[in-house]
Amino acid sequence: MKNLIRKSVRAMSGYVPGEQPKIAGIVKLNTNENPYLPSPDVQDILSMVDVAVLSRYPDPVCIELRKAIAELHGCEIENVFVGNGSDEVLALCIRAFVERDGSVGYFDPSYSLYPVLADIEDVEKKPVPLDARFGWQMPDDYSAALFFLTNPNAPTSFGFGRAHVESFVKSFGGVVLIDEAYADFADENCMDLALENENVLVARTLSKAYSLAGIRLGYCVGNAELIGAMHKIKDSYNVNYLTQEIARVAILDQDTMKANVSAIVATRKMVAEKLAELGFQVGNSQTNFLWVKPLGIGAKSLFEALRKKNIIVRYFGNDERTKDYLRITVGTAPEMLKFLDATEAILNGVD
Repeated sequence: MKNLIRKSVRAMSGYVPGEQPKIAGIVKLNTNENPYLPSPDVQDILSMVDVAVLSRYPDPVCIELRKAIAELHGCEIENVFVGNGSDEVLALCIRAFVERDGSVGYFDPSYSLYPVLADIEDVEKKPVPLDARFGWQMPDDYSAALFFLTNPNAPTSFGFGRAHVESFVKSFGGVVLIDEAYADFADENCMDLALENENVLVARTLSKAYSLAGIRLGYCVGNAELIGAMHKIKDSYNVNYLTQEIARVAILDQDTMKANVSAIVATRKMVAEKLAELGFQVGNSQTNFLWVKPLGIGAKSLFEALRKKNIIVRYFGNDERTKDYLRITVGTAPEMLKFLDATEAILNGVD
């Protein structure tokens, strides 16, 4: 049977998504979802859906949704591509911009889907290791057809300075996809670089700031020729009707998104300060999660102890550089207070 499957697919490891536990009463802080409700307009649009419309195919190029995105970012509709989650955007970038003998670059550690997508297309991977402080410097004479630049980065939560990013994209010979999944939680972003440079795309998602991970909607903005190439090779009807409508009204309601983001940023600050008081090393997060190194207990031990208390965080134990850290999604204030109380009890040896 194995001879019926491509050699590269047989050899590769698939992407492992974050755990989605079904335990009642759990505090789920492991997959960077938004704990707040999306725009109330989402409920309204769902209540107005005529089920008869579902017998027809959706708009294959998402015109109305792309209009809303273009207006948000001050560009033309030709500068916008919409995908079935940002993961489709990333996959299409490799298919559109990397020859079979080309290569894909990305930071390490970063989003673990990047190498999987490169393996699927059987192209060379050229990771750039982050330094001990999770910063980056490109190696001399580095080149690739496509570079995934995650900013702010995951799982480390740090933002890379805009000037540093701009200097890189202007000197890089290939396409740069700046993955800004967490940009709404950060102090700055690089969206303008996508409209000023012919080799830059900026990707965004509705999974984080918009509280809509369940609809799978991502998009990218950039040079019209790059966007056009992606449209050539996308699936025929890649974004379903309901997702298009939900995403459109959510994007039009910036007030709700910004209010939710503000709540998360405020809670992030509170939790970071408390963990620092407990002696934890806490990164300067620009995301909706914290990257922390516990004090007085190993990261794995704390991960397991929290789990016994029905609190799930993310542990990356398969890498020497990340095994001493935990990634903690910022939930609601009550959820985070429960997390802090549990953490303090564990540190004090209290069951």
